Amino acid sequence: MSKTKMKTHSGAKKRIKITGSGRLRRRKAFRGHILEKKSSVRTRRLGRETDIAPGIEKNIKRMLGL
Repeated sequence: MSKTKMKTHSGAKKRIKITGSGRLRRRKAFRGHILEKKSSVRTRRLGRETDIAPGIEKNIKRMLGL
C-alpha cells in the first residue's frame, strides 16, 4: 500500500489567510466590478476582510492541510 501525501487545495491556498492566533480570514465577494451602482458604504464594507463561517471552518482547514 502506497502512502501518499494529501494535496493542498490551490484555490483555497490563494484565497484564505491564517492569522497568528489560528483564525481563518477571507476577502468578501462582489467587490470586483460594477462598482458605480453600489454605495460607498457598501463598497467600503466589502473591501474589508472577514472570518470564515464556523460551519465550514473544518472543511477549509482540511483543504489547507492544517
